[in-house]
Amino acid sequence: MIDTVVLDVGETITRDDRYWASWADWLGVPRHTLSALVGSVVAQGLDNAEALRLIRPGIDVAAEYSAREAAGRGEVLGEEDLYDDVRPTLTALRKMGVRVVIAGNQTVKAGQLLRALHLPADLIATSEEWGVAKPRCGFFERVLEVAEAPAERTLYVGDHPANDVVPAKAAGLMVAHLRRGPWGYLRAADPDVAGVADWHIDSLAELVGIAGS
Repeated sequence: MIDTVVLDVGETITRDDRYWASWADWLGVPRHTLSALVGSVVAQGLDNAEALRLIRPGIDVAAEYSAREAAGRGEVLGEEDLYDDVRPTLTALRKMGVRVVIAGNQTVKAGQLLRALHLPADLIATSEEWGVAKPRCGFFERVLEVAEAPAERTLYVGDHPANDVVPAKAAGLMVAHLRRGPWGYLRAADPDVAGVADWHIDSLAELVGIAGS
């Protein structure tokens, strides 16, 4: 039985299209170029930010993020950035009495923007707000604190093998791997995903059946 569902953010509940498009515009390269580079670094198992360093070697990503914010071209999240299955699924889960938590590797501002969307969730938190990021075990310790349920009755949902599936399972959580986004599709058949995740899903809507079983 699942008492709490905890969802990752990027490419789980939100599309990253606008995020990477805005970085491409800021760095002055075609959007397709950066998109292709993101795919390339993902295929190599590298962090997404390495795509930015391929365009501008030595870039200080944090400083550049601050510069974008100061220029009024910073982080944005709106209803159009949500996947279509997010609101219906979260609403259905809460009607079933399941606690819904959203927690991912995002900035303080991203947390504020997500909360402004008034999503049907009991809690929204980000790694920057917590002061610890995935895949560190401290992040999943915080997940269990806010889940208000035992690890074996808490389900963590995400697309990323190294950030979501493996560390969540190591923390004792139940895990659903979502085939969505570059990481979700490319690594779906990897042993550290296929052999570790308790469920493999193609839509968040499948969580309703999982939680109700």
